[in-house]
Amino acid sequence: MVLAAGEGARLRPLTLRRPKPLCPVDNVPLVDLALERVAEVTSAVAVNLHHGREPLAAHLEDRSGPPIHLSIEEPEALGTAGALGLLRSWIDGRGTIVLNADTWCPGSVTPAVEGWDGERVRLLVVGEDLLSPNSRLAGALMPWSEVSRLEAVPSGLYEVSWRRLAEAGRIEVVRWDGPCIDCGTPARYLAANLAASGGAPVVGPDCKVDGTIERTVLWQGSEVAPDEHLVDAIRGDSQTIYVR
Repeated sequence: MVLAAGEGARLRPLTLRRPKPLCPVDNVPLVDLALERVAEVTSAVAVNLHHGREPLAAHLEDRSGPPIHLSIEEPEALGTAGALGLLRSWIDGRGTIVLNADTWCPGSVTPAVEGWDGERVRLLVVGEDLLSPNSRLAGALMPWSEVSRLEAVPSGLYEVSWRRLAEAGRIEVVRWDGPCIDCGTPARYLAANLAASGGAPVVGPDCKVDGTIERTVLWQGSEVAPDEHLVDAIRGDSQTIYVR
């Protein structure tokens, strides 16, 4: 399952024009990067939708490859636990890998899945060997025994599942040492793009750059006038955001 229903409030004003999962990192929408990761281990993929539902649904339906199950959350977003609760009948006894669509986290998830017993929650914790409320996650493996307990009500996995299991010593933590950047703010989104490009400006298709750019992301069709010098900037969809 790829989580893609969030509002993206911290990434405004970029997310006033397009949903966060459609914001590109190195010219690939974040949701597509997550789908590429999960495709390594399964062809049965669901994406939950709420905020930005229509453009996201159109994008996902236009993708080639196996069909994606769209889980529509209405009238409100359900959070990480509620999203899985809504999908219980679709999951139907299977173990589930959960990834966030708003995180740039390159690297194969196959080694993290190998050897999983399907009985315990396995969390891919970024740079740590223990789970805490502030841990950053590169993914999670949820056994059916836990998913079957979840309800389709607004709720988070840490609150309704992981905290209880952690206190009982029933969570398996796998350390993730690869890159992993939550693209929740313009600064982090810019950082993810520059990490993906090796520090070079990221220029989308059909851009016209007559000025100069440094540490800058240009979305498709953007223009830079001859007298402009963009530094630490994101330009796209008729807006420019400077990261300071």
